[in-house]
Amino acid sequence: MTSKETEFNQASLEAWTKAAAKSAPGGNVDALNWQTPDGITVKPLYTAADTRDLPYANTLPGFEPYLRGPQATMYAVRPWTIRQYAGFSTAEESNAFYRKALAAGGQGVSVAFDLATHRGYDSDHPRVTGDVGKAGVAIDSVEDMKILFDRIPLDKVSVSMTMNGAVLPVLAGYVVAAEEQGVSQDKLSGTIQNDILKEFMVRNTYIYPPAPSMRIIGDIIEYTARNMPKFNSISISGYHMQEAGANQALELAFTLADGKEYVKTAISKGMDVDEFAGRLSFFWAIGMNFYLEVAKMRAARLLWCRIMKGFNAKNPKSLMLRTHCQTSGWSLTEQDPYNNVVRTTVEAMAAVFGGTQSLHTNSFDEAIALPTEFSSRIARNTQLIIQEETHITSVIDPWAGSYMMEKLTQDMADAAWKIIEEVEAMGGMTKAVDSGWAKLKIEAAAAEKQARIDSGKDVIVGVNKYKLKTESEIDARDIDNVAVRDGQIARLNLIKQNRDDTLVKAALAAITAAAQDNSGNLLDLAIKAVRLRATVGEVSDALETVYGRHRADTQKVTGVYAAAYDSAEGWDALKKEIDAFALEYGRRPRVMIAKLGQDGHDRGAKVVATAYADLGFDVDIGPLFQTPEECARQAIENDVHAVGISTLAAGHKTLVPAIIAELKKQGADDIIVFVGGVIPRQDYEMLYEAGVKGIYGPGTPIPASAKDVLEQIRAAQK
Repeated sequence: MTSKETEFNQASLEAWTKAAAKSAPGGNVDALNWQTPDGITVKPLYTAADTRDLPYANTLPGFEPYLRGPQATMYAVRPWTIRQYAGFSTAEESNAFYRKALAAGGQGVSVAFDLATHRGYDSDHPRVTGDVGKAGVAIDSVEDMKILFDRIPLDKVSVSMTMNGAVLPVLAGYVVAAEEQGVSQDKLSGTIQNDILKEFMVRNTYIYPPAPSMRIIGDIIEYTARNMPKFNSISISGYHMQEAGANQALELAFTLADGKEYVKTAISKGMDVDEFAGRLSFFWAIGMNFYLEVAKMRAARLLWCRIMKGFNAKNPKSLMLRTHCQTSGWSLTEQDPYNNVVRTTVEAMAAVFGGTQSLHTNSFDEAIALPTEFSSRIARNTQLIIQEETHITSVIDPWAGSYMMEKLTQDMADAAWKIIEEVEAMGGMTKAVDSGWAKLKIEAAAAEKQARIDSGKDVIVGVNKYKLKTESEIDARDIDNVAVRDGQIARLNLIKQNRDDTLVKAALAAITAAAQDNSGNLLDLAIKAVRLRATVGEVSDALETVYGRHRADTQKVTGVYAAAYDSAEGWDALKKEIDAFALEYGRRPRVMIAKLGQDGHDRGAKVVATAYADLGFDVDIGPLFQTPEECARQAIENDVHAVGISTLAAGHKTLVPAIIAELKKQGADDIIVFVGGVIPRQDYEMLYEAGVKGIYGPGTPIPASAKDVLEQIRAAQK
């Protein structure tokens, strides 16, 4: 740039600043800046000066540091893979859905498993009565897996499986089902999530403690690298972190730090980094912060290349970050749900502009129930329209050279790298997770976000602004949990009758021995056991004998919601009501926030617990995975006035009436029960008839629910 051009640009910028100041609040142009939750300042105007010193602003796609994409031609030659993440009820029903989706333009299968399977329980286990076939497909054995992929050619269709806790028997079942379909392991393509560290932070579908879980991951990376060269051995997932409340910088930093830890684990098994690193993949959530999401994905590739160079990786495939993306489920609203079609479209475009390799678009009704065929078609067609009607795919990384995007990419990379360095100073991500620090960071971000929404500072159209006077009812998919469980148990009994139990017991004993003395490869041994018809629960139990089951702490953050809630008048009035209750009854209103069954998604539960505590309630948090009987017993022992059940996995029709019955059975039917989470409106009447005193769906301001709960407690005391 010549001195005259520099002089002209500076003069123009000064003129713009004066013009903008006339309409800026207080005449201050800086007041137009947007302070993101990540601590990044986004200006209303960027110029060439903002990108002058950036080291990577002029790189090319397909070349280090891959900021502009892992492939040289990106979508101009091959668009991203369209995936439809789904699984519900039985293997038969899910298989029918997959085949229909593939025929209608889907290009890969993504499997959602039910929570019983995630947690390594067979469908006949007494702890999973309300979870079988809910929020995913029930898989107990290779016979279920064979039905799941019936008439889906596994040598041609890539399969993504979201599985972490019971990853060994589930991946083994897939391998054996393919073998019995005539497809050898070396022809299988797809991804197993196999990302256990994030489970301890957010999603909680773990089984074993962190250390043995890391051993399992190492064995899977080793086995797949040597026997399944087309298969991605791990999908390092930030998705569930953002869904649990993490901002984009936290999601980016923690996910890459997890990836770094997995690389260390594989190298510790004696593997060369270039032997396996090319089959690692990532998985991001794409929310409504459009610019930040695009910048996050570009920054992710930049930082992963830097991290892998630190491991002395030499193969270009080891240096490039490849990713799947899914539009946000948390951003979907129960209120005015057709708005969700627009939200998903915006998020899908952010994923595409960020350079994803595959994409799942959520259905508009997922804040209400499992998606219907109608809503799934709209979600899938959203991607087809972007791919085939817009010509967006014709240009590689169209945001390149944008003053704003290049600067924002670097700012995002810097913010994430600072967090990664903090994690490294703690000794790595396993220690950061073990200490509870990482989980609390995400929970604090979630509480702050919810407070901004509840106070109206962050607008959600149809929820806290432009609300409908009356909501129309949306058709929702309903799963008959009892019928699904009965069918699964019948199939389990048949499998056990027709197998050689002596051989099965020997194969399971071999798994236990390998876990005990740290020998062999656990995936190899699981495949051998599953070939003999060992079940998911039996393989999981064989490891639990040695490793035990992980028990999470029930910590909560304090003060965060109150600090971010920007509506002091109503907040203070409610606090005074709670103080008045304490004076009148000699103690504060006491509530227990609980999760029942195997639903580990605890964002809502933790945010409600934090906000209620900040208001002045005494708050207990029940441990995850309680049975109704255990929950009732704890509520009585803690002498609570109310139990709040958080439900996100469709088990409410079974588990909520059960907790009410248990309280009555144990002589405590004066304890009121309220419910929050994803509950179709057509189920409200049934829950009220069962004895529920309040139902607070997605989008209910927490102070409003707290006021109602306080009134219900008062009424129960009279």
